[in-house]
Amino acid sequence: MDELWGGRVGQQVQKWFAIVAFLLVWEALPSFGLVDPFLLPPFSAVLRALAKLTLSGEIFGHILSSFRRSFTGFSIAVLVGIPLGVLMGWFKGFERTVDPLLQVFRNTSILALFPVFILIFGLGEISKSAIIFWGTLWPTLLNTIAGVKNVDPLLIKSARSMGISQLGMFSKVVIPAALPSILTGIRLSAASAILILVAAEMLGANSGLGYLIFYSEQAYAIPEMYAGIVTIAFLGCLVNWLLVAVERKFAI
Repeated sequence: MDELWGGRVGQQVQKWFAIVAFLLVWEALPSFGLVDPFLLPPFSAVLRALAKLTLSGEIFGHILSSFRRSFTGFSIAVLVGIPLGVLMGWFKGFERTVDPLLQVFRNTSILALFPVFILIFGLGEISKSAIIFWGTLWPTLLNTIAGVKNVDPLLIKSARSMGISQLGMFSKVVIPAALPSILTGIRLSAASAILILVAAEMLGANSGLGYLIFYSEQAYAIPEMYAGIVTIAFLGCLVNWLLVAVERKFAI
């Protein structure tokens, strides 16, 4: 029992050691004058700014705006990426036709396309959700293609020998076998949604965590700027943890 308890405690210490050490260094550097406190306030000052934003309720409005935009773009990316990935992974001729165009789009920087989305959709909510959709589509799409291609051929042959229909092949063999790869792509897309969200909200937004960071930097409210960054990091870790839990539950 002592060895089991010690092992669990040791694992938890290892898991949190780097984060705690980083926060202690963050607190110490400006506190001892090793870096300019204006440029990098102590972590305690950032926590006070975050507490102030939380008590006023302001941070929750920004979180809600960011969540709405990222969830919209991410959901559309998943709804498009999985069916398209299944088709490209299964039908070789379709993949050969579409893949060159896909590679061109995939290797075009999302930052370079910002002006295009703004020109087409304006500075409103549609352009922000569209940018997030475009940036989050590729991990889900590419992982779905890879998952479908790597389905065990013996499973496919066995299903065909039993006279399974094409629809049954997809629903009962291909998609379940490709599910681990698909879930990994969804998790990567969710991470991308949070990263792209910040850049999207710095362009013509009046709410959201990206807007909070950009506006605070412009107003020289540096602790509030870091509070927004810490909030995004926490939410990103939370979303990743939830998706990992879902992945472990279904991809067994």
